[in-house]
Amino acid sequence: MSVPARSIPDSSSPTLDNIITLARSVRGVANGKIDDIQKVTNSLRMLALNALIEAARAGDQGRGFSVVAAEVRQISTTVGEIADTLSRELAEQIGALETMTLTMARTAAGDRLVDLALNAIEIMDRNLYERTCDVRWWATDSAVVDALAGGSEAAAFASSRLAVILAAYTVYLDLWLCDADGTIIANGRPERFPVTGQSVRGERWFRDAMGLRSGDDYTVSDVSRCGPLNGAEVATYATAVRDGGRVNGKPLGVLAVHFDWQPQAETIVRGVRLTQEEARRSRVLLVDAQNRVLASSDGAGVLTETVPLATGGQASGCITGPDGTTTAFHLTPGYETYRGLGWYGVIQQKAR
Repeated sequence: MSVPARSIPDSSSPTLDNIITLARSVRGVANGKIDDIQKVTNSLRMLALNALIEAARAGDQGRGFSVVAAEVRQISTTVGEIADTLSRELAEQIGALETMTLTMARTAAGDRLVDLALNAIEIMDRNLYERTCDVRWWATDSAVVDALAGGSEAAAFASSRLAVILAAYTVYLDLWLCDADGTIIANGRPERFPVTGQSVRGERWFRDAMGLRSGDDYTVSDVSRCGPLNGAEVATYATAVRDGGRVNGKPLGVLAVHFDWQPQAETIVRGVRLTQEEARRSRVLLVDAQNRVLASSDGAGVLTETVPLATGGQASGCITGPDGTTTAFHLTPGYETYRGLGWYGVIQQKAR
């Protein structure tokens, strides 16, 4: 008795999914063949039984044939038992193979998501490292230093100098130069953001920058919406402007650079290399040290949502929830002299 041919997965693409499919195909083929064996042995038993009946009717003349019939029935029974054992053992072994392969598939998929989460936070770290370099460099610009020691003309020249910088560095919304009292005396886009004369004395980044030990240091605030910048999402980096532009000079005021957070962060989280099928059921996030969403590939929850991220104290990992959703995460590794702010790259992926 023949068994219908079964389709065999393409062996030219040895993916874990194909291995699972092949294992299930093997199970189906084996079960089909075992069923055929059982049908044959059942037929043999019936033939042997009929032969025994006929041999009994033949009396002495059928005794020799009855011995053969009894032997055939015994063989068919033995073959049936072997088929049962084979079926049971194959089911156990193939089931174990499927389980191991599924585990490998989940582990591989989880590791890949962790790597992608790391890649996202690494790109942002490298981006923000450049911001720390920019603010410390520009704070030594002679026009910036002179504006804090001169009058309105010096401040106007500093503003034009900051405008030149902004024209070349499009990742910033604005640059603010503040005196030692926290009053903004110059900015790079006064027509767009008329902030000159406003006080930032109450801003943490201003107070921290004035207290820095040297020009090699900087401070950074949490990503937030800045009212004077029309409510835009910004990451503000600041350092003290020092007398003579010297590293250890007396602090004269503060230079703050406002990184245009939203477009830069969205480019990163939406640029993670997921397949189209994965992207439909995935959400890529950047979250801060308090698990507050800083950026989201679906644009939802930014600065308002807190992600329940159970890291268990680990820098990276992958967690599967009761609903089958996988959450992969990786802590910021920092870049060069930028140690990071305890942020995480996170990918939430629903089950298929």
